[in-house]
Amino acid sequence: MGASDISKLPHIGEAVRRKEDYRFLTGAGQYTDDITHANQSYAVFVRSPHAHATIKSIDTAAAKAMPGVVAVFTGADIDGKMGGLPCGWLITSTDGTPMKEPPHPILAIGKARYVGDAVAMVVADSLQQAKDAAEAVGVDYDVLPAVIDMREAAKGPALHDAAPDNHCYKWAIGDKAQVDAVFAKAAHVTKLDLTNNRLVPNAMEPRAAIGSYNRATEEYTLYVANQNPHVERLLMTAFVLGLPEHKVRVIAPDVGGGFGSKIFLYAEDVALTWAAKQTNRSIKWTCERSESFLTDAHGRDHISHAEMAMDANGKFLAMRVHTDANMGAYLSTFSTAVPTILYATLLAGQYTCPQIYVEVDAWFTNTTPVDAYRGAGRPEATYLLERLVSRCGWEMGLGQDEIRKRNFISSWPYQTPVALQYDVGDYLGAMNKANENADVAGFAQRRAASEAKGLLRGIGYSSYIEACGIAPSNIAGALGARAGLFECGEVRVHPTGSVTVFTGSHSHGQGHETTFAQVVAARLGIAVDAVDVVHGDTGRVPFGMGTYGSRSISVGGAAIMRALDKIETKAKKIAAHLMEASDADVEFANGEFTVKGTDKKVTFGQVALTAYVPHNYPLDKLEPGLNETAFYDPTNFTFPAGTYICEVEIDPATGKVRVDRFSAVDDFGTIINPMIVEGQVHGGIVQGIGQALLENCVYDKETGQLLTGSFMDYAMPRADDFPTFNIDTICTPCTHNPLGTKGCGEAGAIGSPPAVINAVLDALRPLGVKEFDMPASPGRVWEAIQAAKA
Repeated sequence: MGASDISKLPHIGEAVRRKEDYRFLTGAGQYTDDITHANQSYAVFVRSPHAHATIKSIDTAAAKAMPGVVAVFTGADIDGKMGGLPCGWLITSTDGTPMKEPPHPILAIGKARYVGDAVAMVVADSLQQAKDAAEAVGVDYDVLPAVIDMREAAKGPALHDAAPDNHCYKWAIGDKAQVDAVFAKAAHVTKLDLTNNRLVPNAMEPRAAIGSYNRATEEYTLYVANQNPHVERLLMTAFVLGLPEHKVRVIAPDVGGGFGSKIFLYAEDVALTWAAKQTNRSIKWTCERSESFLTDAHGRDHISHAEMAMDANGKFLAMRVHTDANMGAYLSTFSTAVPTILYATLLAGQYTCPQIYVEVDAWFTNTTPVDAYRGAGRPEATYLLERLVSRCGWEMGLGQDEIRKRNFISSWPYQTPVALQYDVGDYLGAMNKANENADVAGFAQRRAASEAKGLLRGIGYSSYIEACGIAPSNIAGALGARAGLFECGEVRVHPTGSVTVFTGSHSHGQGHETTFAQVVAARLGIAVDAVDVVHGDTGRVPFGMGTYGSRSISVGGAAIMRALDKIETKAKKIAAHLMEASDADVEFANGEFTVKGTDKKVTFGQVALTAYVPHNYPLDKLEPGLNETAFYDPTNFTFPAGTYICEVEIDPATGKVRVDRFSAVDDFGTIINPMIVEGQVHGGIVQGIGQALLENCVYDKETGQLLTGSFMDYAMPRADDFPTFNIDTICTPCTHNPLGTKGCGEAGAIGSPPAVINAVLDALRPLGVKEFDMPASPGRVWEAIQAAKA
């Protein structure tokens, strides 16, 4: 069954209310911190107050003697007994050498490398006892100079012996000589320097974990707030603890948001799992918000220089980019892929730019490790490219829409100069619809009305594209991935005709329990309520790679579709037996099996019951049961794309920026549930505007202390910061997955930041402000206005 057939089925495209919402709204959700085991203890981690320091000694005697303390562990207790946290993606430098991959110990050994680095773990009968004992752990530090600014990393003190110049890798894509030759002959060159500011993820539910051990079976169980439990288990068993995989069960129950920050294997997860056996206790740890700011993997943090070569008519000829990417103190699970494979390969955008050269330098600094955050490389690429494209238009005297239209790709498939091949799209269609929905024709009148009130008004465009589904595994492996990128789906039909689906994708706000149920119900002709979806448990789900990169419906959903193909094939044989026909003559639609050219028919429910009550059943040809499993490894990425248009008003007296209008037109291919899609886009736009106007993670450059370590200092967006969003879609179904879907979870966070900043610049350019980086907070905008006046 192809994508065009799927889109015509019942339940597909319906705004079915989320099945999972009832339990969440009535307080029946079960998050990791809600779980309590018998004989459960609590862990608290002692963390370094210094960004860079030698650990001279750790005195645990007083802590061990305190009431209720079960154990205190330090780096000395785990040294040599387990490996460090692995990096999941190997990058090769331009000189052919592998990236520098220094050890990442579970508890700091010999040295602390950022504020928040765990140096000890205290386990006690109660949380308060563990906190009190942690205060009693005495650590003698020899404080060292810290390197915070990656531009100074090469000359700063070395974090790791393996990287004496703090350089992790130099990576590049494209032909530099060819690009330079095009630039030498270009009619016009636009240049841009910009920073993509560091962000703190701040999921609603902080990270949490419970480690337990069963001595009778020698099995470990880890309950954890995580986005991909199978990957967590794989990395922990194969790279760190050296345990047989079947002896470790990882359960990710309800998870209150992830945004990428819960993809990774964290030190706390390993420490709890290992310590559970040492103490013969279940051990719970729940991250406090201040710990989250310090220890959850941060996002973004790029400094880039970009140039575009054009002909006299504004046609793009070549682009070159250099980016410095901050890795933080250690390499997190997918950190190395974010500023390379997931970033540079998207810099063609929606445009026919024949030549592109991108060079990336990655640096270690005494800051929290940086990794994937909603969009993971794609927002960074889109921000750079769309800022550059708008600037190209301004310099060439072209409107922001016109410079884009002149350079849009218009035929598919399209091979970009940075490795990717786009299968399908309609970029001009999205632009035209966005222009219409945003009432761009009325902008001049609105600008005049703002000026009459003493305010500035600007309009900003962003035409984004992203690559979702990270695939296929063999290509990803050749590019450095240390894991497969397929997905697994199992469809179990019960005798009554109801269905349970087991998926390796994990839901933590995306609504999989509804959308996957819609897909299954549509294929089998049953009610959505007759389908249950199980995820997040390595003990129940065959395998899976989790949820990230907007992959769930396109990869996880495709695996379920393949399992449904097998279900249908077997069910037709059972139906053929019941109707005394050849299975080649049996057709299936709307929950009924029919024989071509006859009025014979049986329902799906009858076939399901027959599969499990095989009276007069050809057991020599068909085994009982109706349960199938399938794996799906995509042949290509999917490519959601769209155009966002933002209008802002700025008060020049205070620098306050207000988003007045925001229109988004996205192409997500086939849409299973438009209500859920709209919710995903709303959330992404909010996060993107949050980065553009408010959020900014800042460290003291001398001490390495996190200055924005709480919501008092780190500004999060609120509902009254936003207008009503105008959300719309077009549809060009993906050509290479059975659902025709492309993914929607990250688009809003990818397309919105440059739209906002381009609008801010459009408003400020008449005052002489030529460039401006995120966040456009009132103080920064006011200062830019004053500097331009001066």
